[in-house]
Amino acid sequence: MLDRDQVRKVAYLARLELTPEEEETFTTQLSDILDYFQQLSELDTSDVQPTTRAIDVSNVTRADVLQPYPNRDAILDCAPDREGDFFKVPKIINPE
Repeated sequence: MLDRDQVRKVAYLARLELTPEEEETFTTQLSDILDYFQQLSELDTSDVQPTTRAIDVSNVTRADVLQPYPNRDAILDCAPDREGDFFKVPKIINPE
């Protein structure tokens, strides 16, 4: 069971300013969380494989395929500044 001094120390380390009511609330909540972890630590997990997720997840993405955009002028018309068929941007290299 945590006490209020321990909650104050954690709040100080996290740079949090807690009111006395918040200290009381967090003391109870954090104690409950630690009690739950204590219950979990009593389980035999020797036959359980380590995992990062409870279920298998695969990345569902399409392959990147380079394709020309059919309406080039529509994109260039949205540019803040253009010069012919190109975007015009401010010079960022040494002006000399």
